[in-house]
Amino acid sequence: MPGETLVPPAAAGEIAAIAQRQRTEKKAFTDSEIVEGFLKIAFGAEYHLAGRVDRIRKYDGPVRVYADGTRADRKAQLAKIVTDIASRVQHLDIAMAGNLEDANVQVKLVRDRDLQRTIATFYGSERAREIKSSLDPQCLSGFRKNEKFEIEHSDVILTVDNGDFVFFDCAYEELLQSLGPINDTASVPWTMFNDNVSMGYFDVYDQYLLNLLYDPRIKAGMTVQEVKAVLPDVMADVRAWVRKVNSLP
Repeated sequence: MPGETLVPPAAAGEIAAIAQRQRTEKKAFTDSEIVEGFLKIAFGAEYHLAGRVDRIRKYDGPVRVYADGTRADRKAQLAKIVTDIASRVQHLDIAMAGNLEDANVQVKLVRDRDLQRTIATFYGSERAREIKSSLDPQCLSGFRKNEKFEIEHSDVILTVDNGDFVFFDCAYEELLQSLGPINDTASVPWTMFNDNVSMGYFDVYDQYLLNLLYDPRIKAGMTVQEVKAVLPDVMADVRAWVRKVNSLP
């Protein structure tokens, strides 16, 4: 849908806290502000489990998302979020899947009281305790990659009963992190990948970061130096795209 003005999912816009953030959102950034954030979230890992984190990690093919849970309203909201992400990241083929077998991203929709037990089923009880003590999450995501640093499967756990704002905030952040930018940073104030920042929608700054990551010239397995070599050319195209889909001056 290039050329159209894309509005966020209707349900998100109805939440006053999200609408207020969108009205006051910073939308103009220098190249160095975007590059700094990109290098911080694309390399490293907030909760480091295994393997090297000094390489680009991303999907190298279609991403299909399956919502596993009983809440039809949350599934509908998740589908709108996936559609929104698809419309804003130029080279990312992402959509919902009808069943788990066709999906490479599984989103578990759980009640808050079941969150810790669900994390334990994914990561084991000992690691679940480590995650709780270090992050105390309301939601969580992780992925499995191959030796070429291509992501093969992602798991996202979202709570459904902590209110609309928390659901949208968690769903956007964890879905996007499950695509590769797994590192949180406290030093970049404009990104949802900052634990001190809550958004509830797909902000312009993070659209820059995800469009950089999914440009075909940025490949899984690249080092920081390899990425820096191609970033100037990629940045020009990403700027044009983000400007278009957000109707920026």
